[in-house]
Amino acid sequence: MLIHNLQGNTQITRNPRGVTKSVNPKNLAVWTLYSLYQNLCDWAYEFYDKKSHPALNQSPREAFEDGLIKTGLRHHKIISYDDNFRIFTLPTTTKGTAKVIPNNGVKINNIYYWHNSFCNPEIEKTSICVRYDPYNMGISYAYVKNQWVTCISQHYSSLAGHSEKEIAIASEELRQLKSSANKQFSVTASSLAEFLNKSEQQEVILLQRMQDIEAKEIYNATPVNQNVMKQKVDSEVLKLPSYQPETTENVPEEIQPYEEFW
Repeated sequence: MLIHNLQGNTQITRNPRGVTKSVNPKNLAVWTLYSLYQNLCDWAYEFYDKKSHPALNQSPREAFEDGLIKTGLRHHKIISYDDNFRIFTLPTTTKGTAKVIPNNGVKINNIYYWHNSFCNPEIEKTSICVRYDPYNMGISYAYVKNQWVTCISQHYSSLAGHSEKEIAIASEELRQLKSSANKQFSVTASSLAEFLNKSEQQEVILLQRMQDIEAKEIYNATPVNQNVMKQKVDSEVLKLPSYQPETTENVPEEIQPYEEFW
């Protein structure tokens, strides 16, 4: 109803013989991911949700509101969108854990991440639960002593803001460049950071970076995330103490010395 009627839809590719350059969807695409997301939300929540449905004899929104009246809101079923929920929805390693290497930290996707709690002898050389942000490989999260802590990656200034897919593409490009000269070459965090700093003109990496920016815009546009960001900004605002005028009530005229401590 919506997608198949937008310019650049791929319905014509069902018959490849009928696809010519003038009607090829790749040449007609005009929708960005963010604009498509906004249009899809408007269609789902403003058009389709208010339109009468033949199977319900009412609109989907009216059916939803009737269900709330009959069964209640079920507040005990609501999952809070907090830091714990966000961390638990992040990807992890194949095992779900990583070993704490002394002086290096935990290794995730060939990148070491560090937190000061790893200096504890009880934590060293133990396997702990880890999570990483696929849209920001500069940080990861580790579960240490019943709490999640934020870990910083090696070469944070070079890796921060780069996505997992962009890192994978850069690693493959770097591996191909070095394979002809050294067959034993392995991708390290330092070589990857150096390559990323020099790869500003790489078309493949730039294309992936543009796609990641579109995905981040959708993530920031969600109403729940907007509320979280607003709460975070409000919490970071400096709270000044309220002004209270000085009063002279109940103030002694002279302060008496207290024994030898005066």
